[in-house]
Amino acid sequence: MPHKLLGISGALRADSTNSKLLREAARLYGADSYVEANLNIPLYDGDLESNSGIPEEVKRLVQQIAEADAVLISTPEYNGAVTGVLKNALDWISRHWEKPMVGKPVALMSAAAGRAGGVRAQTMLRSCLVAFRPRITLAPEIGIADSGNAFDENGQLTNERYATSVTTLMAALKADVDQMSNNA
Repeated sequence: MPHKLLGISGALRADSTNSKLLREAARLYGADSYVEANLNIPLYDGDLESNSGIPEEVKRLVQQIAEADAVLISTPEYNGAVTGVLKNALDWISRHWEKPMVGKPVALMSAAAGRAGGVRAQTMLRSCLVAFRPRITLAPEIGIADSGNAFDENGQLTNERYATSVTTLMAALKADVDQMSNNA
């Protein structure tokens, strides 16, 4: 069965190490299809929603989640928390009538400049995702420290232990996807 992954980066920077981590994870997964979501969406505003409905960019994100076999989320840590960009996207997704993450296999990871690699942001992210009821893949916690120096010129991890941990997480995610497919 083909595997389609959606990557959601909590960073908007073009050269984000979280986006690099998502691409490396998708490569190690061996996905047939990989798409990265665009979180450059309007700030959630109840008046905007009341007057104009859910923005097209958010509808596209919800559709991408629904169509994916699994979702990879990687976030930097800003002041011990997830980024505003990622939290805003989750707020918008929660407003859509379709609940695309229910039961969806999701792998969490982070990359940050600090020595903890963004793991506090993952703790907050897990709390934020409770209402969405995804199937969070339990495997090694991936927190890439000193992330600016963690990737080579091809975007591959230079630290063998990090690469092994991401490979283990992707194998667990693939097993979750296969189990969901077998139960369908």
